[in-house]
Amino acid sequence: MSVVVLISGRGSNMQALLDAGLPVVSVIGNRADAAGLEIAARRGVVTKAIEHRDYPTLEAFDAALAAEIDRHSPTLVALAGFMRILTPAFVAHYAGRLLNIHPSLLPAFPGLDTHRRALAAGVKVHGCSVHFVTEQLDHGPIIVQAAVPVRPGETPDTLAARVLRQEHVVYPRAVRWFLDDKLVIRSGVVSVKGNDAQLVYSDRD
Repeated sequence: MSVVVLISGRGSNMQALLDAGLPVVSVIGNRADAAGLEIAARRGVVTKAIEHRDYPTLEAFDAALAAEIDRHSPTLVALAGFMRILTPAFVAHYAGRLLNIHPSLLPAFPGLDTHRRALAAGVKVHGCSVHFVTEQLDHGPIIVQAAVPVRPGETPDTLAARVLRQEHVVYPRAVRWFLDDKLVIRSGVVSVKGNDAQLVYSDRD
C-alpha cells in the first residue's frame, strides 16, 4: 500500500496525511517553490517538482506527471491543494484511485473562492468534502464531509481556517478507508464498510 500526494503550495493536507502515519512514498509539486516539497523532504519523503510552465500543453504536463507518479506504482494518488485542471486521459488513467479534498460541502460551491462565495450566499453551514476525482470538476462520488456552522461576523479567512482544521481530520480518514478497502460505490454513492461516520460536524472552533 502506498500513496503519492500532489501539491501546489504549503501542503498542509499532505502534512496531515504524514502525521496520520499513512504510507506516503512521494510528494510531487507543479511548482518548484511549493513549500510543501521542502517539508516533505525534511520528513524523508521522496519529492519531485514538475513545473507545469515548462510544458506547452495540459496533455504534455499530465503525461510527464503520470510518468513520475507511475515510477512509484502507488495504490492511491491524493490531490492536496493541487491547483491544476487534469485532463480526461489523466483522470481515466487513475480512475477509482484518485482522491481530492475540496473546501466546500459539495455539490455546493465547486471551483475556487469557496469561502467568500459561501458567505455571499448566506449559508449557515459550510465545510469540506473528500471525493473521488472524475472528469467533471469537483463532482466525483463523495466519501466524507466535515461541516462547521457559519458564525456572525465570519470572514472568508476565519471561515477558511476553521474549515481547514476539519480538512486535516477527514482527509486522513478517507485515505485510510481507501487503503483498508472499506469504500463501496453503488450508483455514484459511496458507503463505508462497517458504517463508519461519513460526516463530521464541529462547532468547537
